[in-house]
Amino acid sequence: MSTTTATFSGVIPPVVTPLSPAGEVDRGSLERLVHRQLAAGVDGLFVLGSSGETVFLTDAQRDVAIDVVVGATAGAVPVVAGAIEPTTPRVMERVRACERLGADAVVVTAPFYAIAGPHEIRRHLTAVAAGTHLPVLAYDIPVCVGRKLSNDLLLSLAQDGLLAGVKDSSGDDVAFRQLLLALEDAGVQGFSALTGHEVVVDGMLLAGADGAVPGLGNVDPDGYVRLHRACAEGDWATARKEQERLVRLFRIVDAADPATTAGATRGVGAFKTALHLLGVIDSPTVSLPMRAYDDDEIARVRMQLDLAGLTVHA
Repeated sequence: MSTTTATFSGVIPPVVTPLSPAGEVDRGSLERLVHRQLAAGVDGLFVLGSSGETVFLTDAQRDVAIDVVVGATAGAVPVVAGAIEPTTPRVMERVRACERLGADAVVVTAPFYAIAGPHEIRRHLTAVAAGTHLPVLAYDIPVCVGRKLSNDLLLSLAQDGLLAGVKDSSGDDVAFRQLLLALEDAGVQGFSALTGHEVVVDGMLLAGADGAVPGLGNVDPDGYVRLHRACAEGDWATARKEQERLVRLFRIVDAADPATTAGATRGVGAFKTALHLLGVIDSPTVSLPMRAYDDDEIARVRMQLDLAGLTVHA
């Protein structure tokens, strides 16, 4: 594991945004979810990431989500908030909202929809960092934005003190490990290298990552906290066993029929269905154009929860 002085480290789940059947942010369910995460011992919370349906929500809904998470957390752990928009001016509008609502840091992707190359991405991230007092973490998620953040760019911005870290959801674990080595070789301190690849957290921590941002951590935060602690203690046998249990639990994302679902429905939908079955949130409602799970799909999620030793209430 990393020995750097990273500001954001450990287990930082990307919190789902519970919705009522009418599509409004369910404050009570979101508060319960946050309290469950804190009780498990997580080290931070990421509101309005991909698991939080950020691009599906209105600005008003996003503001409610940040307000609830910051309030329910009450300073116990850092709250990092997504400011995810296609262009720099729109990102800065969301950054102002994050500042106003009490977030501890912001998470920003490369520009999307608008065609952007490496020079535009550098100007984008530099402008955002220069325009806020909050730490800025880059979000490397090329499947959603169409561009991967290069290691050269991340290293340069880290050395210049413009980026506080990266959440790597690229799925390119080779590049991520090369980034970890580049940061070490350059002597960069205080930069948080976080993996979003929930099925290889043990491997990434062994390679030197500072922590993980696992979507599955919504469903089983205790498991990821146990995993992280085992890694921190150098108990890699225990870590591997816990990681393998979580890998099996991650099969809930295969519960939805691939003939009628993809991407977000299979991920966010699975997490919300599981949380509803576990009695954490009142409704598994997801934003359009995603859809709810049918009875057969719910049964498949329930089976994986049972196999993972999680108690189903609903």
